Amino acid sequence: MPHKNSKSERVTLLDVANALGVSAITVSRALREPEKVSEALREKILNLVEEMGYMPDLAARALASRRNGTICVLVPALTHQGTLSFVRGIEARTLTTDFRIQYANCRNDPEEERRIIRLFLSQYPAGIIFAGLDTPEKTADLLKSGACPVVHVIDPALRPVGMAVGVDNFEAAAAATRHLLACGYRRIGLLGAYADIRSQRRRQGYSAAMQEAGLYDPALVVCDHAPASVELGCRLLRRLVDGVAGVDAVFCQDDDIALGALFESRRLGLRVPEDLGICGYDDLPYSAHTEPPLTTVRVPAFEMGYQAADLLVRARAGIDGADGVVDLPFELIRRGSTRAPCTLHREMAEETLTAGM
Repeated sequence: MPHKNSKSERVTLLDVANALGVSAITVSRALREPEKVSEALREKILNLVEEMGYMPDLAARALASRRNGTICVLVPALTHQGTLSFVRGIEARTLTTDFRIQYANCRNDPEEERRIIRLFLSQYPAGIIFAGLDTPEKTADLLKSGACPVVHVIDPALRPVGMAVGVDNFEAAAAATRHLLACGYRRIGLLGAYADIRSQRRRQGYSAAMQEAGLYDPALVVCDHAPASVELGCRLLRRLVDGVAGVDAVFCQDDDIALGALFESRRLGLRVPEDLGICGYDDLPYSAHTEPPLTTVRVPAFEMGYQAADLLVRARAGIDGADGVVDLPFELIRRGSTRAPCTLHREMAEETLTAGM
């Protein structure tokens, strides 16, 4: 099998094609769109690519197409467990493609978010996956200036323009709050962190459910302009209990906050779930293993990342679904940090769960 003799001579796509007796387009398709090539031929091409040491010339491709083959991903916080699952979903979808992934963390700072978007666009990316802090309208003009596909990771109920993937945060939070009501809790507080658009929607869902029950009290809402953390959950629960009488449950906008509330309840001498019910959000890996295990809203973070990347890959390939909006289901996971639903309210809780699926 022919090889380049000098280490400085790069093996080209045409070299691979000539060695196998097929067209360069066929080789390219086997590498970029493997489903369009027969399994037997794809196997031969992949073996020869490895044997000859062919590497795609990404710089040349970028010059020719004005796109650098990179999918840029912007998130509010890269260290959050839910974000890590989201990232794994993106990488699972792009693993068999030529796309590379570049991540950036705006640290919940709107100005930093806009600066990073400008930096991304200056690199002529293949596309952007954007988990923005606010509604898409705030950055729409900036993102449109790049003329590359953009997938918004946002509540589909906000009717985003173009491609989007997410869960209905309003309905998920309302379902969690109604579950607490169905368990017999009445003075239900909300513990919240940085108010990005997803957190705002959860707060609205909580408020709507409490208003429906005639039990909404603004004093029960305790939030902080800070990233979600266990330490923040401890502080917020202490502030709520010290400031408001009769609190018997909390809906936490994040499982880290819920874990902090669980720790702080022990220090306050409150029994969970008898004296205080706790419901989180995200269903992070540890949530099933606390004592008691956390009731929480399960959000399909991995699937969200996978679907966001899939929309971009499909858009770049020019196939159906380029303008899709993927509305993913949430699930309320009942565990030991809340009481069993009361018989009187069980039907309401079941209806809420069904609406979210």
